[in-house]
Amino acid sequence: MTSSRWDRVMAALPYLLVLLPALFSLLREWRVEVLALALFAVAWHWLVVTAHPGWVARPWVVAGYVVVLLAVVAALVRVDTVFTVTGVGTFLQCFALLPGLWAYAGVAVTVGVLVAARPADGRTPVELLASFVVGVLVTSMAGLVFQTVTEQNERLKQTTARLAALAEENAELQAQLLTQAREAGVLGERQRMAREIHDTIAQGLTAILTQLEALGDVPGAGERLATVRGLARESLSEARRSVRALRPVPLQESPEFTAALTGVAERWSRLAGVPAAVSVTGAARPLHPEVEDTLLRVAQEALANVARHARAGRVVLTLSYMDDVIALDVRDDGAGFVHEPGRTGGFGLVGMRQRVTRLAGRLEIETAPGQGTGISATVPAIPAAARS
Repeated sequence: MTSSRWDRVMAALPYLLVLLPALFSLLREWRVEVLALALFAVAWHWLVVTAHPGWVARPWVVAGYVVVLLAVVAALVRVDTVFTVTGVGTFLQCFALLPGLWAYAGVAVTVGVLVAARPADGRTPVELLASFVVGVLVTSMAGLVFQTVTEQNERLKQTTARLAALAEENAELQAQLLTQAREAGVLGERQRMAREIHDTIAQGLTAILTQLEALGDVPGAGERLATVRGLARESLSEARRSVRALRPVPLQESPEFTAALTGVAERWSRLAGVPAAVSVTGAARPLHPEVEDTLLRVAQEALANVARHARAGRVVLTLSYMDDVIALDVRDDGAGFVHEPGRTGGFGLVGMRQRVTRLAGRLEIETAPGQGTGISATVPAIPAAARS
């Protein structure tokens, strides 16, 4: 018998051992005193043991409970001997509520009450004494078995609780090891990429800036050279920030993500000459830096693709805050292209998909020739207070 089933049986037995004899007795002969005493016994057990389990930790409460219960059982047995069965429930309560040898003393008293309450029917004192001794021995043996089962049941509960705690602790340790392994892998990859960026892109941008500075005095260069120099400086700054694992410039200049996204769209619109509108739905709230960094990079790459390939007349960026996720949609009315879902696409699309997938998100592309392009990135809305 499982632990929970044993507990349910033990909780129901005291009620059954009162109500069933009462039912048999009342079916034989209707007596108000039997009904009243049986209902009182049930109510007394419910009040002290079931409704207020904390009370049974007090010895004087347990003593009072047993005394009253024995008095009611004695009265019932005096009315109808069928209630001798109710004494079994009293034995169980003695072993369940009384500590150590007190339980056997309670059993002896209960047997004495049952023997004394039953009509003598001509039995001699020796026979009554024999009944008392046999009753004490039988109930003590049964009580010993009951206590053994109860102790094993408690040990099983404790063992189960310890195993559950160990399993939970093991799961936490596994999660920590996985997190540490992932962070070590990310750190190693970041360091490798930082070296690559420093030795290639950053060096190349520095050389370009040097050459642009030398062309600064060429007649007619004017505004275009100034724009190119600005782009080169910004690209060099971003490369250095990537090497140092810092946040993108827009998020450093404007910590609020919606404002940073709007700034990126406005600046791109000025350079590309294409209107770009930003729309926000839902209640904006601070999110984990990796979530904001990822979505901002997706927006920058999507806008760069529009400038290079789309020949669009308008771009709309929609940021949707939902309960569990946040979504960024970038849609243009440009040329579109043939997208095959099974293929990953160019490096820009691959990079966006990898960024989003790393956060357990998803990237979806909707496009067709002549119908524009829509890129939707959805990632978990991890709160700003969370840490990876």
